[in-house]
Amino acid sequence: MKAVVFHSYGMDVLKIEEVEKPTPKENEVLVKVCATSVNPAEWYGMSGMFLARLGNGLFKPKDNRLGADFAGIVEAVGRDVTDFKPGDEVFGGRSGAYTEYVCVQKGIARKPANITFEQAGSVAIAGLTALQGLRDHGNLQPGQKVLINGASGGVGTFAVQIAKALGAEVTAVCSTKNVEMVRSLGADLVIDYTKEDFTRTRQRYDLFLDVAGSRSWIECRRILTPKATVVIIGGPKGKVIGPLKHIIPMRLFSMRASQKVVFFIANFNREDMEVMRKLMESGKVKPVIDRIYPLNQINEAMSYLGTGHAKAKIAVTIQ
Repeated sequence: MKAVVFHSYGMDVLKIEEVEKPTPKENEVLVKVCATSVNPAEWYGMSGMFLARLGNGLFKPKDNRLGADFAGIVEAVGRDVTDFKPGDEVFGGRSGAYTEYVCVQKGIARKPANITFEQAGSVAIAGLTALQGLRDHGNLQPGQKVLINGASGGVGTFAVQIAKALGAEVTAVCSTKNVEMVRSLGADLVIDYTKEDFTRTRQRYDLFLDVAGSRSWIECRRILTPKATVVIIGGPKGKVIGPLKHIIPMRLFSMRASQKVVFFIANFNREDMEVMRKLMESGKVKPVIDRIYPLNQINEAMSYLGTGHAKAKIAVTIQ
């Protein structure tokens, strides 16, 4: 089967090679992948950010496979699997998803009929990050005010919709070109950061979901209620320590404050995949796709992500 691999760090290093097709274990599902998507984590892993090198080899990658999101059709199941059968349309997340087939044990759910494979294949990382950031780490309650900085990106577009589904009052921050798109997702107020400094408004927020990582702790604190929570999702790109150059100062400077600053990495699990499935089936959440690339243009998809100009999700189809 075909799979995307990389044998060195850098740009345009992804190649399509033939690898062995996996066989499902007793408790696994074999999925023929129809679509996947690109995420910042994979861009960092490919480009060779220093921290990524520490975990995956300083000079060349030990694990040369990328990808996490997938959507496709069940081809076979292990003997202990009872909740899926061949022919089921599914979506989920697991490592090494830039390939024709994956075996999955837990991070999987049935694909809603009202979304495409491309949309479903863009959910796992961004959707679960938004869900877990708002619900678990932000403890968002109905009626609370939440500010989402970076609302037009992959996580941000999911976060706006999920926050509304959880009953929050949502203020979203993005650039001029994305204002109408973000407003269409249900945001109560959209702030164009090129025209207005969102840290200088009189509004105070119970939860600040920081996807963009564009403002300092001193600036952010001005818009927080005394017991607010700041959930940091990312920050500016950088090949040395990446978003940590934003995360570390935010954590340090907030240590003596009454507000809480949290950083986390999403956890793939069946329960939250089911939550996302129900939200999409109900129409409360709809994945937004900016561009779709075929697998043989995976380098172009990564390059577009790296420009920082992409909005929502970038999908990749696998023939």
